[in-house]
Amino acid sequence: MSELTAKYSITMPRDIAEAAKARSGPHELSAHVAAAVAEQIERDNLNELIAVVEAEHGPVTDEEGQAVHDQFHQARQKQTQGGADAV
Repeated sequence: MSELTAKYSITMPRDIAEAAKARSGPHELSAHVAAAVAEQIERDNLNELIAVVEAEHGPVTDEEGQAVHDQFHQARQKQTQGGADAV
């Protein structure tokens, strides 16, 4: 994340704010909110990339998606069973 910060006033539902405060602690709420916004930006960027790729190559089929999911799952299992060098 960027080292430069600025102060903003935001409005959010009270229950969400209280849940975030409970998870982050009262003095770390800004960092918690910043991390959530950064994660949403990453997700938005990924969705934009997916849209570009699908526009060029067509949508991913369920079978293709499942195959990638299976490969990821297998790689994760190898990594956790054999250490970081096993991938």
